[in-house]
Amino acid sequence: MNFLKKLFGVQDAPTDPKQEEEKNFEMFKYDGVRALQQHQFEYAAKCFDHALELNADDLECRDYLSRACIATGDLQKAYGQLEVISQAEPDNVAVWLRMAEVAYMMENYAMMAEACQKALPLDEENANTYFMYAKACKGLDDAAKAVDLLTKAIDLHDDFDSARLLRGNVLLESGEPDKAALDANYLNEHIDGNEDVLLLTARVEKALGNLQEAEVSYGKVIDANPFSIEAYRERGEVRKELGDSQGANADEAYAREMESNGPVPTEGIEESIKQKMQQMDPYKVFHNE
Repeated sequence: MNFLKKLFGVQDAPTDPKQEEEKNFEMFKYDGVRALQQHQFEYAAKCFDHALELNADDLECRDYLSRACIATGDLQKAYGQLEVISQAEPDNVAVWLRMAEVAYMMENYAMMAEACQKALPLDEENANTYFMYAKACKGLDDAAKAVDLLTKAIDLHDDFDSARLLRGNVLLESGEPDKAALDANYLNEHIDGNEDVLLLTARVEKALGNLQEAEVSYGKVIDANPFSIEAYRERGEVRKELGDSQGANADEAYAREMESNGPVPTEGIEESIKQKMQQMDPYKVFHNE
């Protein structure tokens, strides 16, 4: 065939280097997307790295790479990719909140607070920004500011249960169980059988000195999650104060046994991780599985 082309003067069209580069970029990028969908995160990251070597300006590709890096635990690299996006799109609230989420995973609360401070003026009606900022403040031991931010989030959305739960816990840790009780009571009226709400309720009752009510509430936590080491340990403390040495010793022994055996996996963990990835997934990479 090549001989006939030469004989009749037909030559292959010269390859355009720019077109070839664009073709290779698209190949690497969408191979990476497919790998993300199949949860092949390390391979996906390599694909996106190669793609960005060919086109460093593609922000969508950087966003995908940040997700792959989060999944592989390379949080610093994920944050770096989001930083590049934020420089190109400084008015993009979602990017700043993603940066805050990654900083939270790294337990870098100062970095998290800074990202929230960038996001807040862009949309002062975004309750999630106040919530994330409050989590950063809690990590920085600024309880008063955390409570103020959470109150603003709840004022924007009265049914923001996660914000109310966090506020209750911050108030309790700050030595204000009476105020924490208001959030705990509200949540109990609106959410049935939630382990975190029940645990807050039990701790509030304990802090208020309502030991019998606390013992009952800890029992409800254990009914919701039979592997709650905290509930067994804290109920043991309550039972000891109530004079129930046998019950206290049994709870303490069971808590020690569970600690020595390590964490017990639950069926909901994988699904909760998937839901978290979907919440951070505007391009629907994880929605078609």
